[in-house]
Amino acid sequence: MSEGTSVVMESSENGTDLSQDDIGTIEETPDNTILSRQTSVNLIPFIGQRFVSQEAAYEFYCSFAKQCGFSIRRHRTRGKDGVGRGVTRRDFTCHRGGYPQMKPSEDGKMQRNRKSSRCGCQAYLRIVKRADFDLPEWRVTGFSNIHNHELLKPQQVRLLPAYCTISPDDKSRICMFAKAGMSVRQMLRLLELEKGVKLGCLPFTEIDVRNLLQSFRNVDRDSDAIDLIAMCKKLKDENPNFKYDFKIDGHNRLEHIAWSFASSVQLYEAFGDAVLFDTTHRLDAYDMLLGIWLGVDNHGMTCFFGCVLLQDENMHSFSWALKTFLGFMKGKAPQTILTDHNMWLKEAIAIEMPETKHAFCIWHIIAKFSDWFSVLLGSRYDDWKADFHRLYNLEFVEDFEGGWREMVNKFGLHANKHIISLYALRSFWALSFLRQYFFAGMVDTCQSESINAFIQRFLSAQSQLDRFVEQVADIVDFNDRVGAKQKMQRKLLKVSLKTGSPIESHAATLLTPYAFSKLQEELVFAPQFASLLVDEGCFQVRHHTQIDGGCNVIWIPCQEHISCSCHQFEFSGILCRHVLRVLSTNNCFHIPDRYIPARWCGVNSSSSNPFRSATTREHSERIQLLESMASTLLTESIETEERLDVACEQISMVLSRIKELSRSTHSVNDIAYNCPSDSLILPEVEDADGIVQSFTIGNPHDSITLGKLKERRPRDGVDTTRKRRHCLGPCCGHFGHDGSACSIIGDDDLHGDALGYL
Repeated sequence: MSEGTSVVMESSENGTDLSQDDIGTIEETPDNTILSRQTSVNLIPFIGQRFVSQEAAYEFYCSFAKQCGFSIRRHRTRGKDGVGRGVTRRDFTCHRGGYPQMKPSEDGKMQRNRKSSRCGCQAYLRIVKRADFDLPEWRVTGFSNIHNHELLKPQQVRLLPAYCTISPDDKSRICMFAKAGMSVRQMLRLLELEKGVKLGCLPFTEIDVRNLLQSFRNVDRDSDAIDLIAMCKKLKDENPNFKYDFKIDGHNRLEHIAWSFASSVQLYEAFGDAVLFDTTHRLDAYDMLLGIWLGVDNHGMTCFFGCVLLQDENMHSFSWALKTFLGFMKGKAPQTILTDHNMWLKEAIAIEMPETKHAFCIWHIIAKFSDWFSVLLGSRYDDWKADFHRLYNLEFVEDFEGGWREMVNKFGLHANKHIISLYALRSFWALSFLRQYFFAGMVDTCQSESINAFIQRFLSAQSQLDRFVEQVADIVDFNDRVGAKQKMQRKLLKVSLKTGSPIESHAATLLTPYAFSKLQEELVFAPQFASLLVDEGCFQVRHHTQIDGGCNVIWIPCQEHISCSCHQFEFSGILCRHVLRVLSTNNCFHIPDRYIPARWCGVNSSSSNPFRSATTREHSERIQLLESMASTLLTESIETEERLDVACEQISMVLSRIKELSRSTHSVNDIAYNCPSDSLILPEVEDADGIVQSFTIGNPHDSITLGKLKERRPRDGVDTTRKRRHCLGPCCGHFGHDGSACSIIGDDDLHGDALGYL
């Protein structure tokens, strides 16, 4: 920093000398200074330099400051020589010029001492307004580039707020990205790719983008609330099954609002036995708590039940939300509800849902462990966490109580307030206290990750309130479409049988692929357990490596009642390996109907609708007969060209006649649900050894036909592989003949009973 300065005096436009305030100083910068290294001669301000406006002078000095390593701000203004001439002098100073001032607040208390970057820097540029030949212009009358602080490097100076500007084009694109539900980091990365700049080299930062989005949302909240209510009313007019309710406070402002879609109400009727109520996020723009009701359907996919915005986080607000939700769902309360670790919500659920089992999400509790125990336990923190996970997964309450005391003694946590609180609320989070209640697998880690990913879509869609409701509807609709696609893909996949057990074959025809995979996992492990009869109807089941202990299974065949002390069926709706072991050793070849919950069955499974009418069954049988006839027609028609021509001609005539008939009032979905092709027949089931098993669903004790095709090896370089004759006729499927020689198809009295579909 150079000490040499030169003083330049100028005269005012009327010939008088300038006052002492108008005296300017300019730094004489040697060749080795920052100024000489980073600026050109034309960019250095000088006394007498002229500008057409204040803004032109500001932009010039701003460019000069950026080259040197600092930013500027507008400082003093002064008006001279009477009224009407406006501003006649302007000072621009270094952004670190001056000192912070403490201002008393209105109630007389001093404001908190915030940190400031100002350090009294004397660098400045002064311009004065002149009017030569009646043309106003601004001249530089004072300039100093002496700083009492270190100047920033080019990589640092671009991060100063004055240079983190967002162009109008970038603002419009960021606004569009926000409407699309993109996160801020995704926006920045996309803009970097579009502009072809390196990672982190945009002229603005993540904080600038967040501030911009916040400015978009900082609109009239009262007006937004009115728009939100109007939007809900519009959705209600379009669909009477849309549900919404709101509450206005004493100042005529929106206090709470909740809504649910028609599809959400239908899903709740089928899968509302276990519900997750997430209240861990907020809409920052409106400072409102966001609550989301979620569940899990029969395919293990997250489904949306409802949404609520609350002004306050207290028991009264949560009580209103729960009461409103029950009103949407026709008063039907869930069997169980999962929430975060919130005492106000705990009290509200005890009042509004007294018959519902309330539990805390364990992942919300575990997320706080690092703050609670990492510093306290130090190097023993990982050992304590491993012990906690072991205690959390214990099956029996007695084992948990004894293990908890040992853990507290081992780590010396008797007086820790968090340990005391966790133990007092153990019945809300420990699995040994929750296994007797159904939670649809929502406490599993993989399921919690799926739920959190679904919630993140809502958080990325934050915008104006009325727009937020539309975006929630879009997210729910998109989730439904993706779920329907995945369900269809799962249905088209082969069901792989791993054990060959009749119980497995029976379950594969009733359960959804998600539920069947859970049951199949238990079936695979079941043979590793020994079943010992200890009393009439009472069995002790333990792993073959255990000498004592195990689970107690009660099996009463005449009543088809079976239960296990591990309570896995009550907890997840899937029979445990202990029960399956007892069933197999006692020659039970199918699962009793009462242990195949309807919520885990396919939509078209007969067990999911026990009150199916005889007319519906007859309709399904006729559809199955039509499918069999069509399969036989295809097999016979491709034998010769003549047969194929006749078949095409006749089918065209039949289709034309069918299209002339009036359509049924049933929707396509109804027909698809009633079609028995997916529920009554499993045409191709492959086990782990590659053996193809084809069977029809009727009596689960019926025999199952097994067969394995062998490939002929090529001989002398010639492929001699032949296709074995395979009858594709109904209720046959044997090899060695085709449809023309099938005795069953040749029967003139072809009907449903002969086909074996009843």
